[in-house]
Amino acid sequence: MPKVEVKKAGLYTTIQDLGRLNVAQYGVPQSGVMDSFSAKKANLLLNNEADAAVLELTMAGPILKFQSKTQIAVCGAIFDMYLDEKPITNAKAFQVNSGSVLRFGGLKKGFRSYLAVQGGFKTAVVLESRSHYPKITSASRLVNGDELEIDSLENTVIASARVNFEDQELFSNTIPVFKGPEFELLPQKLQQELFIENFTLTPAGNRMAILFKELLKNNIKGIITGPVIPGTVQLTPNGNLIALMRDCQVTGGYPRILQISEMGICKLAQKKPGEQVLFQLSEFY
Repeated sequence: MPKVEVKKAGLYTTIQDLGRLNVAQYGVPQSGVMDSFSAKKANLLLNNEADAAVLELTMAGPILKFQSKTQIAVCGAIFDMYLDEKPITNAKAFQVNSGSVLRFGGLKKGFRSYLAVQGGFKTAVVLESRSHYPKITSASRLVNGDELEIDSLENTVIASARVNFEDQELFSNTIPVFKGPEFELLPQKLQQELFIENFTLTPAGNRMAILFKELLKNNIKGIITGPVIPGTVQLTPNGNLIALMRDCQVTGGYPRILQISEMGICKLAQKKPGEQVLFQLSEFY
């Protein structure tokens, strides 16, 4: 089977699909792409299934050499990108020839980008998903020298689909949320403060959770351990807000005061440390 050689892995590049959706009862995190909107779009541009495995690139992208003809599409964060040293753009299908090199340069906008190939990356399926996760999959991220299997598509006809990426709201600072199970335990003043305060992402954020700099002082009690999912926003006794992301645990003991919508998770995944967001309450699920 043809392969893609990882000449340079980038800062934090992983294989992801839409995650492990049926194993939370065993304590296994969902994982999957942080920004499902962009990953699905990249796949659909190539007529892939929406959950085909892609590369998730964080802040600094890789250098990849292709061993066979295929097609690629990149969506999400906007990088300078070069295919055989010729510039290419987001949200468009491009043909790649055997021996071609794809290089990611500087990050211009956003934080995470998604590279899809025709047919998806063919890494091992573990618990119904190809998504990297430590101790679940044999690797937790790409390293220099890795080789990734892809389909052989020597007779590929290049797709013509394209979308207007800049028209999307992916990079706005408003994060749509719903009230969490313990929202009503907050005093009225704190409930209002949640939706007028800008919250700043700290450098401590990762695929498991994003922490915010501003504190929300409170006296509400902890809860008996209950279920949490990606997008659950917890409030600690010290006032820290923690937004759980795709690799989060399946239970938690901090009050769950908000639940971020699916699009809100995608938008939050595109924010860099130091950037600010504003939670926007939605009445619709």
